[in-house]
Amino acid sequence: MSRAQSRALKTLLPVYGLPYRPQWLNLDEVFGRHAPRILEIGFGMGETTAAIACDHPELDFIGVEVHTPGIGSLLKQIHEKALTNVRIIAHDAVEVLAHMIPPQSLDGVHIFFPDPWPKKRHHKRRLIQPAFVALVADRLRPGGYLHIATDWQPYAEQILAVLSAQPHLENTAAGFAPRPSWRPITKFESRGLKLGHGVWDVLFRKRATP
Repeated sequence: MSRAQSRALKTLLPVYGLPYRPQWLNLDEVFGRHAPRILEIGFGMGETTAAIACDHPELDFIGVEVHTPGIGSLLKQIHEKALTNVRIIAHDAVEVLAHMIPPQSLDGVHIFFPDPWPKKRHHKRRLIQPAFVALVADRLRPGGYLHIATDWQPYAEQILAVLSAQPHLENTAAGFAPRPSWRPITKFESRGLKLGHGVWDVLFRKRATP
C-alpha cells in the first residue's frame, strides 16, 4: 500500500466510510438527499467507481471492498475529484447486503470482474451463486438492475445461467449484453482486450411483479 493510500485510509475513511453495523442504513440520511442508489461490490482500486460517480452526480454510490490498498485508492480519488456521492463500507459484501442494505432500496448493483476462482475445486468460492443472487434481487427495487462483467468465459456462462434461473430477474438482452457506454474500460480490461481476451457483460433487471 502506498503512503498516499495509507494516509487516505487514516484521514478520509472516517469522512466517507460507513462502519459495518448489523442494522438497516437510512440511505437518505447517509447522503443527505433522496436519489437513486447504486451498490458496487468489489471495486478494486476504485477507478471505475470514481469515474461513474463523477459522470453521474445525480446518483449515489456505495462501494463495498475489503482490499485496503483499493479502499485507500478510492478514498484518494473521492478527495481529488471532490465527490460527494460516494460512500465506502470496508466489510464482506454478503454481510453488508444481508444486514445493512434494506429490501427494495437499491436501483442498481455493479459487480465488475469478480474473482473467477478458475480451478474446479474452488468454484464453490465464487460470489455469484443462487443464494447470493436471490439476496441481491431482494435488495433491488422493481426495475432495478444487476450488472456483472467478467473476462473469464466459463464464469460468464455460469453467471448467465444463475441469473437466468432467478425468477425475480429478467435478462435485458438475448444472452450476454453489450457493454453499456457508461461502464468505463479499466486499465486491466484494456490490456486484456489488446491481448485478444474477451469480456462478457450480463445485465438483468428486477421484474415489476414476481
